[in-house]
Amino acid sequence: MSAEHGHLHEDGARGKKSITPWVLFIIFVLGPCEPLIPVLMYPAATRSAGGLALVTAAFCLTTIATMLAAVAFAWKGLSFMPGKRFERYTHAIAGGVLFISGAGIVAGL
Repeated sequence: MSAEHGHLHEDGARGKKSITPWVLFIIFVLGPCEPLIPVLMYPAATRSAGGLALVTAAFCLTTIATMLAAVAFAWKGLSFMPGKRFERYTHAIAGGVLFISGAGIVAGL
């Protein structure tokens, strides 16, 4: 096809490779939750609805407890660092981190 017919799409980033597939691969293969959900949920679902509810509740409670413990340890560890003058900027810093993460995902970094 020729360019005058409008069917030739030129990608400006020719030769630039995206790492997005590798990031997704690492998240889904090495992440603890993604492979564990089907491994736990399918056998429970084939047995009974009560078993599925029990496995789901145990998984949720364990996940939430782990997250709370990780945050508590991080909070305790950060309490040893001097940073009282930066405390009023914590919301802006958190927003900036979220913005940078989202921009990185959209940009395909």
